[in-house]
Amino acid sequence: MTKQLTQVSPHASDWYREAIIYQIYPRSFMDTNGDGVGDLPGITAKLDYIASLGVDIVWISPFFKSPMKDFGYDISDYCDVDPMFGTLADFDTMIAKAHSLGLKIMIDQVMSHTAEEHPWFKESRSSRDNPKADWYVWADPAPDGNPPNNWMSVFGGSSWQWDTRRRQYYLHNFLTSQPDLNFHSPAVQQAHLDALRFWLERGVDGIRLDACNFHFHDTELRSNPPATNRDTATVSDVNPYGMQAHIYDKSRPENLPFLQKLRALLNEYQAVAIGEVGADDSLAVMAEYTADGDKLHMAYSFNLLVPQCSAHYIRQQVENFEARVKGGWASWSVGNHDVQRVATRWGGPEAPAAFAKMILAMQLSLKGTPCLYQGDELAFAEADVPFELLQDPYGITFWPEFKGRDGCRTPMAWSDAANGGFTSGKPWLPVSPDHLAKAASKQQGDAQSSLEFTRHFIAWRRQFPQLTRGGIEFFDAPEPVLALRRDAAGQRSIIAVFNLSGAPVSCALPQAAGAEQLAGYGLPGSVHNGQVELPAFGAWFGYAA
Repeated sequence: MTKQLTQVSPHASDWYREAIIYQIYPRSFMDTNGDGVGDLPGITAKLDYIASLGVDIVWISPFFKSPMKDFGYDISDYCDVDPMFGTLADFDTMIAKAHSLGLKIMIDQVMSHTAEEHPWFKESRSSRDNPKADWYVWADPAPDGNPPNNWMSVFGGSSWQWDTRRRQYYLHNFLTSQPDLNFHSPAVQQAHLDALRFWLERGVDGIRLDACNFHFHDTELRSNPPATNRDTATVSDVNPYGMQAHIYDKSRPENLPFLQKLRALLNEYQAVAIGEVGADDSLAVMAEYTADGDKLHMAYSFNLLVPQCSAHYIRQQVENFEARVKGGWASWSVGNHDVQRVATRWGGPEAPAAFAKMILAMQLSLKGTPCLYQGDELAFAEADVPFELLQDPYGITFWPEFKGRDGCRTPMAWSDAANGGFTSGKPWLPVSPDHLAKAASKQQGDAQSSLEFTRHFIAWRRQFPQLTRGGIEFFDAPEPVLALRRDAAGQRSIIAVFNLSGAPVSCALPQAAGAEQLAGYGLPGSVHNGQVELPAFGAWFGYAA
């Protein structure tokens, strides 16, 4: 096998289709100043580690100025770094180091809402006739004083908050401290495009659009009807938000022309965009947002960030995407900063390292751009954070049935030293003892470790255009077997078969009869005359006959 550098084809306009994204949650990645919170210099210090994985794009969750009520997703200045994370000079140093390693930097853009401390909102709420009076979504109360409609916040309760200064309600789809901008105002759209240009000029290679279908609202403020198919992918089933069909408060058609403006700006810098879509019918929205090559390059939903982990379910999600998102491109993620870690969510409380290896191989065998979450390459399980140490307001509100997002956000364990080598101070969330036992330094150089398997498999995958750009087709196989084929023009078809369970499986797969096993992918499994034999969490790759 020829080991390749991390860079993807640099001159292809759709280079991102060959890429792998690695997500960093900066609060929890690496702290260099001892305040217990990760920072930009910490990311810079670990870029060599990231490059060693073989990934291509580093997505960094928000590091902008913020009161941190939603840990950076409430922004008070779109064009500066919060002192907690460092300075603009630190950012410039980080991006220069990343580019020297062949890594591209993708930053979060949280456009739908700001922090209430943002100067725009301070001005907007000061009166009904100031220059920014219409920059946010304001509404008069109903005759009885209630909010103007039944819209709900993702984080609980009404999405309307009374403001005594204007004697009106303002819209907040998330926390009350996160007022929603009025994207029907051309000035708001331009302000965001100007802020984005600021970062593109600093060398940013791409953006991840947070909650990108929340930009626009129905100007008539019509109430949402009850849900007919409850959305349990985006929100927990204990959250009444899922009881509405969200047709008026988000995913509005006016968003499409704005995304076209956004794409035109990105094209000036050959930068890419990936959008987060959480909707009642996420695939329909993803299809709209990635159609015609003039809006988003990629989109991802929460469809594989759910508790379901059956072969049927995974196949169904990918096939539905392929059927409905014509010409669009997916980014498949099985873990991020908003959901329980995949090792626990899909593997159970005692998931072995073999599970993490198989899931990584499966994710990287789907058609689309994979997005890996920090720590998943180390097979980190969900951390147990007691209620008294919770920081996430979402978890505090819906405790104990929903424990929030802190369990997947605990600091990285770089070593088994105090606080996992993450900080010399007190970490903002406790470092998991489970993670200390699986620290990066303990896995480094161990050929059997999850870390070394991640590096090995990513390098192995890069040899095969079938696994990066190829088409995909699934085969009928009994649970818990997921079987698929990847095809690329001028290349032999590759068959991949995965055992999603912790027990050995044997099944007949006629398509594998006469197939030639590939070498070097590092997972146990065999095929004899179309009979697939896979140990617990095993997998098999081969050229089709």
